[in-house]
Amino acid sequence: MDRLKSMSTDASITIDPATKVVPAKDVPYRLSLNVDIADNGPCKKHVRVKIPRTDVDHFLNETVKEMVSKASVPGFRAGHVPRKLVVKKYKKEVTDDVKQRLLLQSLEQLAEDNNLDAINEPDLDVLNLDLPDEGDFEYEFDVEVRPQFDLPNYKGLKIKRPVRQVSDADVDSHIKKYLAQFGQLAPHEGAAENGDFLTVNVKFTSGDKFIGQLNEEVIRVRPVLRFQDAEIQKFDELMVGVKAGETRQTQTTVSMEVSKLELRGETVRVQFDVLDVKRMRLPELNEEFLKELGVESEAKLRENVKGILERQVTYEQRQSARRQFLDQITESATWDLPESMVRRQVENAMRRELLEMQQAGFTNQEIRAKENELRQRQVSITRQALKEHFVLDKIAEAEKLEVAPMDIEMEITYMAMQQGESPRKVRSYLEKRDLMGNLEAQIMERKAIDIVLDGAVYEDVSVPVANVDHIESVSHAVCGIPETAEPEVLGHGHDHDHSHDHSHDHDHAHDRAH
Repeated sequence: MDRLKSMSTDASITIDPATKVVPAKDVPYRLSLNVDIADNGPCKKHVRVKIPRTDVDHFLNETVKEMVSKASVPGFRAGHVPRKLVVKKYKKEVTDDVKQRLLLQSLEQLAEDNNLDAINEPDLDVLNLDLPDEGDFEYEFDVEVRPQFDLPNYKGLKIKRPVRQVSDADVDSHIKKYLAQFGQLAPHEGAAENGDFLTVNVKFTSGDKFIGQLNEEVIRVRPVLRFQDAEIQKFDELMVGVKAGETRQTQTTVSMEVSKLELRGETVRVQFDVLDVKRMRLPELNEEFLKELGVESEAKLRENVKGILERQVTYEQRQSARRQFLDQITESATWDLPESMVRRQVENAMRRELLEMQQAGFTNQEIRAKENELRQRQVSITRQALKEHFVLDKIAEAEKLEVAPMDIEMEITYMAMQQGESPRKVRSYLEKRDLMGNLEAQIMERKAIDIVLDGAVYEDVSVPVANVDHIESVSHAVCGIPETAEPEVLGHGHDHDHSHDHSHDHDHAHDRAH
């Protein structure tokens, strides 16, 4: 219902942005509303509102009275223009003003008197609403509401917690990936090996139908090649041994959750025309290079990297505990969600997941691999994420949790430290990409999860290091049109921009090492 309340005081009431809102007056007048609310599908209500003529006339008289006092009409002194002349001359302005006042007042009153618990703005086309010259003013709209359910027991849950120690080998591996950001791709005359980079033209076809293509894409030879809507297994076996000028072909299956309905589940043939083969040359980790990185020694670099990996362990523990806990408390969440709500939230859920990975210090390639994995199951993942959100939101309400401005400031400061940027720049980044709401929701859900996990019973389980190096991800879909633009990662460059001089990256080298 907060969404309807905000509609009554915020300019966002104008569903059509071209509509100008006139603020309602602070008057004690109360409308005699006739409201009918009916179910209109999962988590959706249809609302009919009737405002009697007496209320319409009340606001009409107020508006005309104000205009009479301000109207400037040749031949009449200000404040002495006849009422009928004002109504005739300014009929559109009068009608629009009265309509806006009635909508503002009625929506505010509707929010106060009815427990709709709306989660978005009403589907209300203000511009196409007509205020009648006679009779009552009526309008109707659909609005999505929170699902109604009983909160399951969340006290004393049993959770298996993955544990592992960060080894020297883990640090070595991460440093190698880190140094690759500053490496050079050098031409290789021989056949490609696992880990080499190929410049390829990629063509996608379904049967005899051309779907799309990528030109001069740089792809690393790894066991799995992941697109936004499909993936190719054993990509290394396909490409190892290939030389410049040769062609390789394979096929893949498009995800069942892509936006192009006609291609869901379709088999797509993928042709790789190899333009050249390159091999990575890593920079030498000498005193000069360490200085450019902003660390005084290799030992300090290793210490910083170990800190990053330990934060990732914490992230993995938290994600695992969260999944187990949410699986348990959403087991009874059998209520349906509108498909429109799920589709609308797909990108939002994606951004939140990637934001969490950025906060945990994962590399661009790791984040991109996760993004493509999520996109292949985006609808089902988002539907589950929404159910989890509603349950966590209800726990937060039951526990009377709040997100204070200081909580947001602390989170931004922590992200700034992670990325080696100023808090001001991080805040600007979040605001520009409309991520502040995501951040606040994350903090609130984290508080709710902390309440549950603090009271959970844990069993530590040793797990190996997750291997993400076997996945190569590209920010494209085989369906011809990317599902979205590649997410910008604050403080990081692109992992595959190796063919050029990386001296410009050194400005942020110290930031990334931290």
